[in-house]
Amino acid sequence: MAAVTTVRDVLYHYTFARGVYERLISDCDCHPQVARNVVALLLWFDQGTNKIISHLPSMSTSALGHLLDEANCIIHCLRMRNVPGPPTPLLSALCHDSQMDHPHYFAFNQGRIVHGITNLLDGVCTLIFDDRLYHLLRRYQTGLVGRNLELEAPYEHVVVSVPEDCRSMFVTFSKGQPVERDDIFNYLRETWGDCIVRVLMEKNTGRAQPMYGRVIFKSKAFVSLMLNGVKHASLFIGGREIWLREYIPRNSNNN
Repeated sequence: MAAVTTVRDVLYHYTFARGVYERLISDCDCHPQVARNVVALLLWFDQGTNKIISHLPSMSTSALGHLLDEANCIIHCLRMRNVPGPPTPLLSALCHDSQMDHPHYFAFNQGRIVHGITNLLDGVCTLIFDDRLYHLLRRYQTGLVGRNLELEAPYEHVVVSVPEDCRSMFVTFSKGQPVERDDIFNYLRETWGDCIVRVLMEKNTGRAQPMYGRVIFKSKAFVSLMLNGVKHASLFIGGREIWLREYIPRNSNNN
């Protein structure tokens, strides 16, 4: 009978990743959302082997900062189509992968990388970035608490569905330069693959052009990746710029 993987097992396995996450925030003054995305990106390249991640907690702050810059540039490029990738000498050396030096490596693998990152953010990363669980684990390790049912519970990779409002983005256009609903949908679909549910547009009467819309993604992780620590992100679709920010329902504003 196969051994059951527990929550504690997962936390132990990703101790190095947790260490990188904490150092990015404390030593590099990194925005938590950026730190989460960067660690998920590094985990995707690591593919669970710990050959890359295990070297990072002891890396100098300067080198970690360079790695953070490279990862941030990659995430920025992943939002756009057919854009040459940034130079990533440090990450390429850590991965021992010369293919990453090809200028179109990230464009060729865009959808695969994005879905790998979002699957991690929706999966094991929900445990890796849970401050409460790691606090509980450390208390367990030091003997301050005994057996704990939450840590001993079986781990199941089940993506928890969240309401559409929590995985939506508000879209605005420059005055007189709206972008068609289908163009937005197709751009995101062709860039990130099966990531989007639908696009909604402002309903106007007559010939008035819409000034805003709403994009509903399949997962909240896509919203996190699109923003990556900023309040607004921009995309150029058909030569026209659109701006995206986190969708906040009206009742939340009232509250």
